[in-house]
Amino acid sequence: MAHVVAHVPDLLFGSKVEGMLAAAGHDVTLVGSESGVRDALSGSDVLVVDLFFDADTGIALLEGLKADGTLGEARALASYAHTAPDVRARALQAGFDLVVPRSRMAREGAALVDGLVA
Repeated sequence: MAHVVAHVPDLLFGSKVEGMLAAAGHDVTLVGSESGVRDALSGSDVLVVDLFFDADTGIALLEGLKADGTLGEARALASYAHTAPDVRARALQAGFDLVVPRSRMAREGAALVDGLVA
């Protein structure tokens, strides 16, 4: 079981991600803001960030967490719109460990988290 902090601004997709990860046995904290991420991240294993609606903010969030050490040892997983391959490249450059299309996150999110903490 991993402790996962999920920053997914889309409430419907956020609920789906939270439910899927919880059903797989992960402890999930769903947050809606940067300050919420910062508050919840301590001791977490994985940070999930959805870049679908606002890639710039999500990428800047990770860069800030890495720069000030708040990310710690947590691994970072991002989802993006498959129609925006430039977002994937930018997210990887910013330091996300894994960046997948949103559709893959919806299907395989629990397995992706498992792979990151293995």
